[in-house]
Amino acid sequence: MAAIAHTTTLAAASGDKHLRVEDVQEAYIEQKDRLVKAIDDTSSILQSVRDFNKEEWVVRYPQLGESATPATTGRKGIRRSLSFADDPTSATDVVLSGKPGLTHSVTLSSISDAMEDGMEEPEQNKSDDSERLIPASDFQVLRLDLKLGASGAASAASLVSQLEKSSIANLLDERITASLSHMVKLRARVEDTSSKVLVTGDLNAGKSTFVNALLRREIMPVDQQPCTTAFCEVHDAAENAGVEEVHIIADGVTYDIKDESTFTRAKLQDLEEIVGENEDNDKMLKLYLGDSRAPSESLLNNGVVDISLIDAPGLNRDSLKTTALFARQEEIDVVVFVVSAENHFTLSSKEFLWNASNEKAYLFIVVNKYDQIKNKEKCRRLVLDQIKQLSPRTYDDAEDLVHFVDSASALQPFTANPSFDDMESALRSFVLVKRSKSKLHPASTYLLNILADVELLAAANSLVAEAEKLQAQEELERTKPVLEKMQKNREALEENLELVEETGSNAAASKTRSILSDALERVEQGKLAVSGMSLPTYPGVWGIWDYARDVRKSMLASLDLAVKSAEDEARVVTSNCVDKIKGLADEHLPAGVERNKRVFMPEAMFSAVRRNAKGSKGRRSSTSSAIVAGGIHGLGIGLAQRPEMLETTFLDLFDVHHHLSMNFNLGDGGKEEEAVATTALGLVSVGVGALTMVGGNAVGVRGLIEGAIRITDLLGNETAKKWAAPVLGAFTIGMTAYLVMELPNSIPKTVGRRVRASVVRSDGAEEDTFIDIHSARISRETRKVLRLASWDLRGRFTSAMQERTEEVQKAEESQKRAIRAAEWFGDIATKTTDIRVDARLGSEL
Repeated sequence: MAAIAHTTTLAAASGDKHLRVEDVQEAYIEQKDRLVKAIDDTSSILQSVRDFNKEEWVVRYPQLGESATPATTGRKGIRRSLSFADDPTSATDVVLSGKPGLTHSVTLSSISDAMEDGMEEPEQNKSDDSERLIPASDFQVLRLDLKLGASGAASAASLVSQLEKSSIANLLDERITASLSHMVKLRARVEDTSSKVLVTGDLNAGKSTFVNALLRREIMPVDQQPCTTAFCEVHDAAENAGVEEVHIIADGVTYDIKDESTFTRAKLQDLEEIVGENEDNDKMLKLYLGDSRAPSESLLNNGVVDISLIDAPGLNRDSLKTTALFARQEEIDVVVFVVSAENHFTLSSKEFLWNASNEKAYLFIVVNKYDQIKNKEKCRRLVLDQIKQLSPRTYDDAEDLVHFVDSASALQPFTANPSFDDMESALRSFVLVKRSKSKLHPASTYLLNILADVELLAAANSLVAEAEKLQAQEELERTKPVLEKMQKNREALEENLELVEETGSNAAASKTRSILSDALERVEQGKLAVSGMSLPTYPGVWGIWDYARDVRKSMLASLDLAVKSAEDEARVVTSNCVDKIKGLADEHLPAGVERNKRVFMPEAMFSAVRRNAKGSKGRRSSTSSAIVAGGIHGLGIGLAQRPEMLETTFLDLFDVHHHLSMNFNLGDGGKEEEAVATTALGLVSVGVGALTMVGGNAVGVRGLIEGAIRITDLLGNETAKKWAAPVLGAFTIGMTAYLVMELPNSIPKTVGRRVRASVVRSDGAEEDTFIDIHSARISRETRKVLRLASWDLRGRFTSAMQERTEEVQKAEESQKRAIRAAEWFGDIATKTTDIRVDARLGSEL
């Protein structure tokens, strides 16, 4: 700063020119090197932000608005509302720093609380560290501004807010990419020892006349109609070996004065014709002119640096050339904006100046045709008011940067024009002596703006990172214990489910065996299998056959009821076990996991088997074996409806096999019955024996045979023949009495024994088929139902544990990413603060 002040003093005073130039160049080079370093460091930060946005973190785009809460008195900074483009409705209050470079240290969710807590503290206890601040500047360079034509800025902001985070991040990436490209050109411009001065403005503002006045020669075509249609860049002829001429740059090539293939030579006097011929083409023209004036007076031949004047097409000529002019700003060091005193600033002028202000805080403004204005004070006041809005820094330095002249009068020979001379001197000083301000300050301004944007991005995203870190921590505190508990209890749940299945199926099988064993025992005793039923009424001797069939059917029906009773008991057991499984679900499934909403319907059990039994009704089995009644498949399901089970035989009336087994010990089981044998004492004993059949014991087969043999022997005896008739009569009476009195009691027992024998194996190789089949079937059905309920619980438990695992992993990844982002954005904020020291040099001039 001392060197700059010294240089300015020397420039204003008359002294040694070479000393002044050396001082200016030395200070300029020192500042330029620092600025180049700042440009490189800023480019590195921008590239790292771009990479971080693509690879590690979706950078959020913050928006600052007015806060509904009034600012706190006595606190540094102001309160603003911070939201994000992808979620504009979720806003929080933040305190903005009044000093560039201050950053945040809290999360979005805690800002308001921290600020409220701070507001309650006494003023003397407050410190800068307690304030939660973010940079005060809004976006300058990285602003996402969608152009929607007449729909307006409000609609543009609304459209941005509807975009997803990733889409906004992509738009931001494009802006960063454009800034990186601009930084490359900015660095080249700072490194370039020459200075480019762009002369532009609206149509017919007198740009070409102004350039001619600066050159003191009528070189540029001047007419009432717009004539400058190309970019005419004017250089000192010394750069072209002192030759004055025009170089027409070939399309699509980079101009090189040493390579004649990149341009075509032409004469200066042909310039107007060249411009007219290329009116519809975007030609670049290089003009090399000599200036016979002394270096202290000439702008081109100044003896310090190479200067080029660029005469640009008017802003309102067409949109294509206006766009091209906007693009050329990246190559320009100084903008000389020529505005007509008659028209002031048009919309195109305002848009251009707003765009230029992102980089160039200082603009050199020439209000041309001022001598033609009658009310000059009003014109000056209106123009300055507009400049104050468009470029505040220019307005603050208006004495040196805003000039009211008439360029046409400056071209008149031998005519004094002090206003134009003062303007030219101020321009020389701005371009040459105050070169740091004219050439380096635009780059410094751009760097400070982009650094402020990066700081705002880092500050806001660091808040988001802190918030996401806390959110992830809370999520881990909620989900991790649940996951650990589920992992710990997984084996216990599996064991409990297997135990419930095993216990339930065994209990159902045990109850079935007990019920059916009791049923078969009752049937064997001539009783019905279940209580509550009664045997058919005995119809008499003449209906004995039908009676035996009805008894058989009743017993089979009672067995069916016994089976149904066993199924009912199994339903009860299954219901209790299903309830236990539901209890296990409540015990092991975490909160929020949907339970099984299916309602267990016990009546649905065994329905499929029942339907299959009904479907097979009426079909006779082709198998004939000891277990005739349906074989082993589906045995006992609807016994009373199976024709083969209802067949009645003589053995249902007189069970010869049973009596033979009992009297001759042919059987190995059953009850031992004492046979009633006849004596050898004679016919009397036989008759008495015959009469004893009425007493309630069945006639023994062995006794009948022995009695028959003895009767035969007695018939050979004359004495016996006399007693034959009475004995036979007595025997007949006894048999008749037996048939009349004992058959109603003996037939149920006989039928019961035969029914039991038909459903039980007779070889003793296996247990009772009837009981085994039903116990296995009912146990299997019970296990199936319980297994389905267990599978459902296992599935829900597995899914819930997988979801909790994913939640924990996601929260852990989010926490790591947020911690990494918070550290990274904090580091970026620190780096931008350091770079700001080198980048600030232009703003301090």
